[in-house]
Amino acid sequence: MEETLADAVRSALARLPDLPDDFDASALEVEFETPKDPTHGDLATNVALQLARPLRRSPRAIADGIADLIEVDPAQVEAVEVAGPGFLNIRFASAHLSAGLAGILEAGADYGRTATHSGERAIVEYVSANPTGPLTVGHGRNAVLGDTIANLLSWTGYDVTREYYFNDAGRQMRVLGQSVRARYQALVDPATPTKTLEDGLEVPASFPDDGYRGDYITDVARALEAEHGAALVDLEDEARFTEAAREAVFTEILATLARLGVVMDSTFNERTLYKGDPAPVWDVVERLKQKELAFETDGATWFKTSALGKTVTTKDGHEQGKDVVLVKSSGEPTYRLPDIAYHLDKLSRADLVLDVFGADHIATYPDVVRGVEALGGDADAIDVVVYQFVTLVRGGEPVKMSTRKATYETLDDLMDEVTPDVTRFFFLMRAPGTHLEFDLDLAKEASDKNPVFYLQYAHARIASIERKAAETGLEGDADLGLLTHPSEEALVKTLLQFPSEVEAAAHARAPHRLATFLREVATAFSAFYRDCRIIGEVDALATSRLQLAHASRTVLSNGLAILGIDAPEQM
Repeated sequence: MEETLADAVRSALARLPDLPDDFDASALEVEFETPKDPTHGDLATNVALQLARPLRRSPRAIADGIADLIEVDPAQVEAVEVAGPGFLNIRFASAHLSAGLAGILEAGADYGRTATHSGERAIVEYVSANPTGPLTVGHGRNAVLGDTIANLLSWTGYDVTREYYFNDAGRQMRVLGQSVRARYQALVDPATPTKTLEDGLEVPASFPDDGYRGDYITDVARALEAEHGAALVDLEDEARFTEAAREAVFTEILATLARLGVVMDSTFNERTLYKGDPAPVWDVVERLKQKELAFETDGATWFKTSALGKTVTTKDGHEQGKDVVLVKSSGEPTYRLPDIAYHLDKLSRADLVLDVFGADHIATYPDVVRGVEALGGDADAIDVVVYQFVTLVRGGEPVKMSTRKATYETLDDLMDEVTPDVTRFFFLMRAPGTHLEFDLDLAKEASDKNPVFYLQYAHARIASIERKAAETGLEGDADLGLLTHPSEEALVKTLLQFPSEVEAAAHARAPHRLATFLREVATAFSAFYRDCRIIGEVDALATSRLQLAHASRTVLSNGLAILGIDAPEQM
């Protein structure tokens, strides 16, 4: 409907008298929004206000001209009205509402799907936590955002691959292996010397000062003891312990994600980028050097990002170019180098490469994009969603979290307390770029105050209505044209927004928009059911209202499916 109306507006504009010679109405982008006040119509556009300067006439005159010349199907549009300084308000015809409702009922589980990006491939990379410990609450927001954005892209036609990128080598993994080895030695030999860390924690003497302290480290050590007894006690190389920890932690990570409804399509190990002749990472360095964008200083390899527009503000307030390290003097690459190689690889496999990063990446990921673009990669095909971190709140007070000291609340702990459905929805309630306070007390409340309960209860309520209708023999052909009550029409209009809401949420990478919209659907249904009787009636109007209820259930079910949340039939 919106694209049809946009074409009608462009056509009317092209027929306005005395247009400037350089004005091309066919290229104009016409956007509509749903007015918050129903008296302002069903759709509105401010296109006339935007054209005041290029057309050199008042917005009101432009809007009046469009309204006079616009050609619309009277079966779809009842009126085109001009309001205020030049807004165009569109009112749907009743026949359009009936036809739209019939379309919802016919499409069923596919209602809301579009083919906008059919034939295009997308790789969505998210979570990407190295296997050094259980997933934290912060990882949970990453996982839910990435998974839901992937769902949204799929609903708009993309062929989506959900990818997990990880590094199971390097210093973090060595420390992990050392932590497990120290715990193992203490288990097989209770007389193992100990030491006390700065915070008072007593650990085996061989335990690294910055080691991993969670119970999962001891669990891995116990598993090794059960399998090997004391046979590994003199093993100095931590590789055996690192591998055992990596396997155990990764298994736990994937199980946690599955519990959250997140299943990855593929994993990508960073070590892959160091294989081959040439290896992708070193090929990146050589190609940057050939372009005079990489240079050696004091044994380190630098990326000349200053030549690509990167600057830093000095203490005296001046802007100056800034370069960044690609390879340290120790020979160890910084994360930028393998990430450039990885993104070039992803671009060879997809039309859209979308990353979900925490706020700690906000200042550094642009270097990766600069590197990709410098080497001929399509930087415009890379999109990044940066999310702010999460604070758990209980009784109005923040819950302390510390990854290395294992005083945090893990993602599994959170799901144990508030269920996976609630966990997902609360992570999606706010825009990714805003800090999220996860209110544990609200999350556990079984009332309309809890937004997850509100939506799931609305779906279950409709399922209950349909069961009762079947028991009472309410059936027969529905005449959707009978649905003329204001609450009926308001509900239909809300349901018809669903496809455009899915498109908008996908385009903006903003799942919270869909979460907000579903609440509007549930609210509109409650108003309809309050005002319009279904159960106890046996006439054609009641049958038609039952079909409207079913369409509402369809939208709630489809929307919750995109969010990865269960749509229960009873509660």
